[in-house]
Amino acid sequence: MKLAYTMAPGRGDTDLILAGLANRLGKRGIRCCGTVQINTERPDTHKCDMDVMVLPEGPVLRVSQDQGPGARGCRLDPGALETAVGLVASRLSGETDLLIINKFGKHEAEGRGFREVIAQAVAMDVPVLVGLNGLNRSAFEEFAGGLATRVDPVPDALVQWALKAVREKVELV
Repeated sequence: MKLAYTMAPGRGDTDLILAGLANRLGKRGIRCCGTVQINTERPDTHKCDMDVMVLPEGPVLRVSQDQGPGARGCRLDPGALETAVGLVASRLSGETDLLIINKFGKHEAEGRGFREVIAQAVAMDVPVLVGLNGLNRSAFEEFAGGLATRVDPVPDALVQWALKAVREKVELV
């Protein structure tokens, strides 16, 4: 089983790193499935607008709800998240080289979101890399049963892990 996670310290850093990783791997012919967060800044909206791109080539979905100017914190749109989950689940196949999930978040910690897609990929021997934050780390570790590898949030380290995981997947076939 190849299951890994990465955690970058700054707000939005994991998003940028995983989006860059998916781009680098795609250029190398690695077939990625999943989501990367590519927030689109708009001057007239809340700073927590969240967009995800469904890999490999879209669509881009807004997964946050506009709660108005007085809202505190980010507001995930559960319906949009489930749309992204459905799209990823429909694209995941034995031809997938790597599943990237931008975040094992609150919904996954509670048993929803991408949790089943991650489990399906693991069962299919598709390597999985997820972004993680400290709030959901213990839930992820419980879900992973202690079998996940931490990869430093450094582009070269992530590329190296991904290429090794993909090579090992091919060798199993």
